[in-house]
Amino acid sequence: MFPHIISWENLWGAYHKAARGKRGKYAAAGFEFHIADRLLALQRELAAETYQPGEYHHFTIHEPKRRKISAAPFRDRVVHPAICNIIEPLFEKRFHPHSYANRVGKGTHRAIDQLQTYSQKYRYALRLDIVKHFPSLDHAILKNELFTVIRDKQVRRLINAILVSGEGVLADEYEMVYFAGDDLFASIRPRGLPIGNLTSQFWSNCYLNPLDWFINRELGCRAYVRYVDDMALFSDSKKELWQWREQVIHFLAQLRLTIHLKSAQVNQAASGTPWLGYVVYPTHRKLKRRNAILFRKRLKRNISLYRQGKISFAELDASVQGWINYVRYGDTWGLRECIFQQHPV
Repeated sequence: MFPHIISWENLWGAYHKAARGKRGKYAAAGFEFHIADRLLALQRELAAETYQPGEYHHFTIHEPKRRKISAAPFRDRVVHPAICNIIEPLFEKRFHPHSYANRVGKGTHRAIDQLQTYSQKYRYALRLDIVKHFPSLDHAILKNELFTVIRDKQVRRLINAILVSGEGVLADEYEMVYFAGDDLFASIRPRGLPIGNLTSQFWSNCYLNPLDWFINRELGCRAYVRYVDDMALFSDSKKELWQWREQVIHFLAQLRLTIHLKSAQVNQAASGTPWLGYVVYPTHRKLKRRNAILFRKRLKRNISLYRQGKISFAELDASVQGWINYVRYGDTWGLRECIFQQHPV
């Protein structure tokens, strides 16, 4: 497995994945200069097991919610897809079919489609989401899940190096939670996956895969969908969903995770289920009001920046087209018409 990860063909392909959409950025352009030499040097370090990830660059985004993003150096962003290219297929066949984040052939819109299908078939919905998902992911639990499948010791050491490089980067985002059986040393357990790493997105799916199958097989829930840390369960019985809620809370405690209890309520599916920026009804979908407000502000700002010559028309258009592509899956024609009449591009 390790020789496949560090092969020239895989590293070359990983470079192109990492550079996609970033060819004009300083970090990507700097790596592209003498690309062959840089990839060969990286390959030698990986082969000799002297490779060490670099320091992260941190910044905060506020839309749609406040999150701390940790960007790895570009050469590390080449290593991440190089690993995922080889090990992802081993896990993909183990993943639950209704886990939709960061998987080929899945994605946001299919997750919304599936949730709406369940809304049409069942009377009640229970939506759950995890508190501080990425900052809370425990390294020991994650490695146990990964290394059950990955036997290659060199690959294990490479994965461990990446995990260690991310220790503590989200410490200021995590509020300590003690679970049954914890001692005082629980507070120093390595935890957290940097938001921004390709590996973090993939490993998040690995981490929660046991939960997916627990809900499906042990609880007997046949109408379940998950996107990253957002989950929805459906049933024709309110009582059953409340029972499942408590059992999911208990299972998540074994993964050292908690849910937002206040929002974890059983509601009628016909009343609409908040899901990935929409409120999804059996017959239609409405964009959340906050999403429209944030885009209107962003569009107004970007038009101003374009008129000042600070961004190109291509950058302005990319922002607009990205939003349109997202919201076109809902009942948003009137909203889009209103916004672009007020702010013509």
